[in-house]
Amino acid sequence: MSIQVIDFFSGCGGTSAGFRAAGLEILGGLDIDPEAAATFRENFPCATFIEGDVRALAPDVLKPVIGAREKPLLFAGCAPCQPFSRQNKTTTRTDPRRTLLKEFGRFVEAWLPEYVFIENVPGMQRFRRSGPLHAFQTLLRKLGYQFECSVVPALWYGVPQTRERLVLVASRQATVQIPAATHGPGMPEGSYTTVGDWIRNLPVIGAGQTHAKDPDHAAAVLSETNLRRIRATPEGGGRESWPKSLWLECHKTYSGHSDVYGRLAWDKQAAGLTTRCISYSNGRFGHPSQDRALSVREAACLQTFPRDYRFIGSLSSKARQIGNAVPPKMAEAFGREFLKINEPTSAGI
Repeated sequence: MSIQVIDFFSGCGGTSAGFRAAGLEILGGLDIDPEAAATFRENFPCATFIEGDVRALAPDVLKPVIGAREKPLLFAGCAPCQPFSRQNKTTTRTDPRRTLLKEFGRFVEAWLPEYVFIENVPGMQRFRRSGPLHAFQTLLRKLGYQFECSVVPALWYGVPQTRERLVLVASRQATVQIPAATHGPGMPEGSYTTVGDWIRNLPVIGAGQTHAKDPDHAAAVLSETNLRRIRATPEGGGRESWPKSLWLECHKTYSGHSDVYGRLAWDKQAAGLTTRCISYSNGRFGHPSQDRALSVREAACLQTFPRDYRFIGSLSSKARQIGNAVPPKMAEAFGREFLKINEPTSAGI
């Protein structure tokens, strides 16, 4: 018997895409972002979508979605990670997004789904004895859940990024654990995947161009100065290869942030993609060999979205949706783990 999923803070649907690939049934999604909601609806036409602020919703809003509840239920709650990210220097303890895990907990307490999955940045666990993660784990214990929580590299599951995520898996009826790595030295599916494995065979386009057969294979325009910069950058290289005439003033006295204006390397992993993953000036997001930044499609591939996944919105909105997403290949590994522990339970239903 399959598991039915409600995807909270779904964004464009990275978690749902991975769970669907594993064989779970996506009942619905919930998010406040209208463009991410449009992307989710485009790719999950059979799911119900609730567009709104979870803080203003009562748990019974899910009654029409869940119905008679004849199958095990999983709540995924991958709340926005910005309040806990090391890269965010401006968020304070009053940021309303810090309470979203508590709001998710309201729904868990009301519905008692058989399984729970959350994903966030490792920084969330800095508040070990206080804060939203500690409070959520306390709630899970009170409700009778067994759970495991750990920081894991996404590259363990076939994602070509040096991206670490905090993941929690929970069950009310079975011992649950973080799935074992599938990729890496000696692993079942071979070595870690690389940038080239995921984007090498995509068609050539130029900066500012969109491929005629794929509206998401679109790259941002580059200024003449940035075109000269990327042309002076070898594969895997950065601004250290430029003539001094192309350096920014701030870089002449500062050696940090070396990934900015960098090119990716075909046979290596990308750094963790951000919400500006198609911007040449905001990270190592230059194409390995073409004189442009990553296209939306390439960024989506490096997040391991399927090639036929469609994104709705402006280029910057699509990049934000992709950068915020849970990598589907990572979610797929967790979906398979939930199905594995669900088998004995299903046999008794």
